[in-house]
Amino acid sequence: MSEGYRTNLTGMKKEEIFSMILTSSTRIASDLGRKKDLDSALMKFMASLPTAYQKEAEMVRQRIYVDGAGWSCSEEEFPFLSLIQDAVWQEKKIVLRYKADEESKKRIVSPLGLVAKGKIWYLVAKYEKEFRTFRVSRIIEAKLGDSFERPKRFDLEKYWKDSTLNFLSKIPSYPVHFKIRVSKFDFFKNISYIKILEYSKINKDWIEVRADLETREWALYHILGLGDSAVLWEPEELRDVLLSSVVKIIDSYSKIL
Repeated sequence: MSEGYRTNLTGMKKEEIFSMILTSSTRIASDLGRKKDLDSALMKFMASLPTAYQKEAEMVRQRIYVDGAGWSCSEEEFPFLSLIQDAVWQEKKIVLRYKADEESKKRIVSPLGLVAKGKIWYLVAKYEKEFRTFRVSRIIEAKLGDSFERPKRFDLEKYWKDSTLNFLSKIPSYPVHFKIRVSKFDFFKNISYIKILEYSKINKDWIEVRADLETREWALYHILGLGDSAVLWEPEELRDVLLSSVVKIIDSYSKIL
């Protein structure tokens, strides 16, 4: 470590030092094959801290740990992440085969960056004349290609934010109005792709909810799944479909019994 590094480090605020320690608790470094480098850098960083901060810094490490992995075992696999990372650094094209909608297509792309969103990795690349986003776990073949010239004005963070906003603007909307039992509300509000717009307690047993469930099919699936723990008020068309589904279920079971 250079002397200049030590001089700059001693000028850091305590809060800044603690923030750097917390950011080291991430699975991103492991995914990129940099976990050993990160651990080594953290050890050097801790050793170079002013004596007054070392004890408190170690206390932070022992009291806050960020586990980036989820409880589900269905983690995505990305065997070509290392190769893609090399291509990004070396500014080399990637000849890949990408699977989407049950089909796989060969593409030659110019990789511009990697984005980690939650547990999912995305490759941002130029394909033909457009900037595109590829889910890394859907890349089933990949090899390095020729060198390319990176667009000078390309900004990865700006592209990702704009792309995300564009994606969100295209998500369908299907608002529903219903009441749900208090005991089921916490479970319901944490279901993926359900957006709670507003809610208020009716009494000790029921909560009134307005939510966006994106599509009629998704709404029917979840409202029906709540059984007698939910009563749908609106929209009327969904209520009709719900009643029809209940009648069919009763009819199916009556034939068995």
